[in-house]
Amino acid sequence: MPFPTFKKGAHPPHRKSATECKPIESLLPTRELVYPMVQHIGAPCVPLVKRGDRVLVGQKIGEAEAFVSAPIHASVSGTVRDVAPRLAISGNLELAVVVENDGLYEQDPSIHPRDNVSLLDPGEIRRIVREAGIVGMGGACFPTAVKLSPPPDKVIRHVIVNGAECEPYLTCDDRLMVEEADHILEGLRIVLSLFPGGVKGHIAVEDNKPEAIETLRRVTTGQAHIEVFPVRTKYPQGAEKMMIYSLTGQEVPCGGLPADVGCLMLNVRTVHQIWNAVVLGRPVTDRIVTVSGNAIREPKNLHVRLGTSVLDLVDGAGGFRAEPAKVLAGGPLMGVALSTLDVPVVKGTSGLLAFTEGAAMTPPESACIRCGKCVEVCPMGLLPFALNAAVIRRDYDAFEAQGGMNCLECGCCAYACPSKRHLTQACRDGKRTVAARRRKGAA
Repeated sequence: MPFPTFKKGAHPPHRKSATECKPIESLLPTRELVYPMVQHIGAPCVPLVKRGDRVLVGQKIGEAEAFVSAPIHASVSGTVRDVAPRLAISGNLELAVVVENDGLYEQDPSIHPRDNVSLLDPGEIRRIVREAGIVGMGGACFPTAVKLSPPPDKVIRHVIVNGAECEPYLTCDDRLMVEEADHILEGLRIVLSLFPGGVKGHIAVEDNKPEAIETLRRVTTGQAHIEVFPVRTKYPQGAEKMMIYSLTGQEVPCGGLPADVGCLMLNVRTVHQIWNAVVLGRPVTDRIVTVSGNAIREPKNLHVRLGTSVLDLVDGAGGFRAEPAKVLAGGPLMGVALSTLDVPVVKGTSGLLAFTEGAAMTPPESACIRCGKCVEVCPMGLLPFALNAAVIRRDYDAFEAQGGMNCLECGCCAYACPSKRHLTQACRDGKRTVAARRRKGAA
């Protein structure tokens, strides 16, 4: 029986062999730590420290005052050197707390394991998740406490742990599933306890990760209502709407949320962080980053502290074997190109990819030949060539009318286009312009 999947999509080369069998290695920072106050979707955090203050590992340094927000914690002990705008991976200047590491890694005394986790009520678990600063670690960075609190009229029937990791090159989630499967299971059981009444747990993994599937199946043996669910390897299988369709056959309505079809989906690292926070009492202070690409000397999966400079990641992977022409934060299809390596790792940093000029070369655009390849692969059923034309002529009403705001920005259309049209980039620009017009109209 073939593995389930969604409609359309693309099949880019996996390019995961350089790191998929490499165990996670820990890397300590050698430079100052920079903590942008925006590491999530929602309102920025308010700094709780000032220049000259001493901070400890796990101490809250950024307070989330809005509902859709997530606090930020120090990942080292040391002295606050500055609270000022710094360049972030996004390319924006963000207000940040800058800490000089004292190398002691002294932990905040409030952090300690919890006894009798099974006795915690759902409200307390949600409070712990919020205070720990947990966000979607797959890259979306939506505050997890908000996701765990659906409206009362939304009945959750499926909790899906997303282990697809469909972007080429990235293997940090794969290695986490192989090395920490038992803790992922414990995190899932904590989430299931929030939704009593026969809610099913699904751990979905693309079928190109056999070791992760086998390991997860071993630890979930005998677990009622929990199933390891291999899905077909296809991009963007890890997208929320695509995964829900693959597993349940349901389509999330345009403008709707997974809760509208009874689903809740969390990345494997997010579920692992829930276990970390609820059981061990630790906030989010670290993450795993795949460092790869043909310009990297020793591709690795590195366990690093938030705020660590990208320069440290490059050094930790042996430096560059050749001069990189392009460095990406994230995967090659949805990642962000970096103009400098002097930026910090944040909660959503899943990968650092460096490519030589030959590998990174983008051919010039040529005229659309109306071949329909972009339509064939678009998982949202859009007409990318028409959306591109609307943006070029600045007809944003047409862009919106043709469903442009439903674009995932997954990159399938640009990948498939034989004319190398900048289709995804045009859709991204169109979405930003329409969103800005909406905000202006609401003001």
